[in-house]
Amino acid sequence: MNKSELQQDSAYREDDDSDFSTLIESGLSRRRFMQGGAAAMGLFLAANPLAQAIAAVSSPTSKLLGFTALPTSTSDDFIVPQGYIAQPLISWGDPILKNAPAFDESGTQTSAAQAGQFGDNTDGMRFFPLSENRALLAVNNEYTNYLLLFAHQGKQLTADDVKKAQAAHGVSIFEVERKNDGHWHYLKESSYNRRITANTEMELTGAAAGHPLLKTNADPSGKKVLGTFNNCSNGETPWGTYLTCEENFNGYFAAPGAEMDQHQKRYGLKADKNKYQWHTFDSRFDMSQEPNEPHRHGWVVEIDPMDPTSTPKKRTALGRFKHENAALTLADNGHLVVYLGDDERGEHLYKFVSKNRYNPDNKAANRDLLEDGTLFAARFNADEGELKGAGEWLELTHGKNGLTAENGFADQASVLIYAREAATVVGATTMDRPEWVAVHPDNKTVFCTLTNNKNRGIQDNQPVTGPNPRAENKYGQIVRWEPDSADHTSRAFTWDLFLVAGNPSVHKDFYAGSANITDENMFNSPDGLGFDKAGRLWILTDGKYSNEGDFAGMGNNQMLCADPVSGEVRRFATGPIACEITGLTFSPDQRSMFVGVQHPGEKNAPSHFPAGGNSKPRSTIMVIQREDGGIIGA
Repeated sequence: MNKSELQQDSAYREDDDSDFSTLIESGLSRRRFMQGGAAAMGLFLAANPLAQAIAAVSSPTSKLLGFTALPTSTSDDFIVPQGYIAQPLISWGDPILKNAPAFDESGTQTSAAQAGQFGDNTDGMRFFPLSENRALLAVNNEYTNYLLLFAHQGKQLTADDVKKAQAAHGVSIFEVERKNDGHWHYLKESSYNRRITANTEMELTGAAAGHPLLKTNADPSGKKVLGTFNNCSNGETPWGTYLTCEENFNGYFAAPGAEMDQHQKRYGLKADKNKYQWHTFDSRFDMSQEPNEPHRHGWVVEIDPMDPTSTPKKRTALGRFKHENAALTLADNGHLVVYLGDDERGEHLYKFVSKNRYNPDNKAANRDLLEDGTLFAARFNADEGELKGAGEWLELTHGKNGLTAENGFADQASVLIYAREAATVVGATTMDRPEWVAVHPDNKTVFCTLTNNKNRGIQDNQPVTGPNPRAENKYGQIVRWEPDSADHTSRAFTWDLFLVAGNPSVHKDFYAGSANITDENMFNSPDGLGFDKAGRLWILTDGKYSNEGDFAGMGNNQMLCADPVSGEVRRFATGPIACEITGLTFSPDQRSMFVGVQHPGEKNAPSHFPAGGNSKPRSTIMVIQREDGGIIGA
């Protein structure tokens, strides 16, 4: 990489030609990090061109980042840089369907009320334009907090309480308008507005649809399923549909007193531990009555936001696991590629390649591209102590790579239903909780947040290696890779670590983080991730906010912005008490950013966000704009 590439002079970088292979050749070395101390870090910088580039925060050179970095915060506010404004758009409980009541803080509203209101714990979202000043937002509502949802805090559940909790989950779709004041407002009774909940009818599609493992007493066809829940992040297809991703579905099922089999254990299903208690009033969540119901969850669901009458489709071709998000891109040969993270310690990173090619001239022909294709799991290779290397995508197809009946996979449907076990059989790398994946707008490089992993180096199947370089990883890291020949359908790739999060004010060894992490921009547990059109990388955190011990000085969860070429990282926003910052989408002109504040005041922490006073804390979508109307981050 030459000096001119490191010192970008354009606020927009759609034409960035930086050579990723050079980054790999000058990549990070764990041994150098482990030497510890300021002198050792100086030697590391002197010997390592990439590290010099990503140490830029001490002497900023990036012209891509055009805002003044924020300090950390422990206040109960959502704070953005000078020259920016942030306003609440919608909060849990706000009415979005016709005749739905306003939010009632008492916790006594019925399930019918919640079914017409914005769901709880906003997560991944996407902006779908209708015109210059009107759009739809599709937003995941991941889960709900019984301490806040019910006046009795979940201690005296009734059948209607369970229905209310189910109605607080799923997806909210609603119309927004940028009015004459220049700000966005949601339209309470738009004909587009829709709630998709844990009881909405959906269709199972793909190779697993209709399989005996997906049949239940209520659905002997194995093709119709009720609901989606614990929806984490998301994706968007080139033909304008929304992908919502089912993550920790296991926490909703129980089978009191039963023994879990190997498949159930691998997916985290437990007989007696269930914080939601839906099985007490809804038999489909009782595995002793419906052992196959859990197989019908843990998928990616495709929704048409423009048609409120459409039936969502669970796309089984993308595999069943704890889906974090779905990052889509088109390969040069026309095949659709979807990168998928499985958010659990020691699980895997996946890729789906469509069987058929995208047709830009025939929207209808693309509708079933996610119906059929090939699923792969990633193996990252590296020499000992190196934080870079090569990798390969291992095919998860029945009859290949050991995925045979003798090894427990009777057919392709069982490979998809038990995708985690299939990835282990083929030799995929266990990862430190792979969460959001983002493809750079130049379509050459891909980034993934690896949030943390307390089991790394402790459990035999999770050795310290490759892109997971630290034992008992408290802080997380971001891995990036480039497919061979810039072909996303290729099975080969090269990789390195873009950053390693840490706390340099507490540690002087590898737990201080990589050279682009300093006392001024440190954070832990990178989770959300996304690019804007110019190639700025936005990083959202869901980590420890104790502000003490290993996390001293880090404050509340936050959002940062990074230059993927220079490596500079700046803090852009800080959230209120006990929240997670999550969900990220932009208006097409890049002048409005929508971001979620999830679970402020969780576990009865003293938050009253966003209304203040003595109000109940509520998950909220914030809209960020510049006071001068300019492009966010520029």
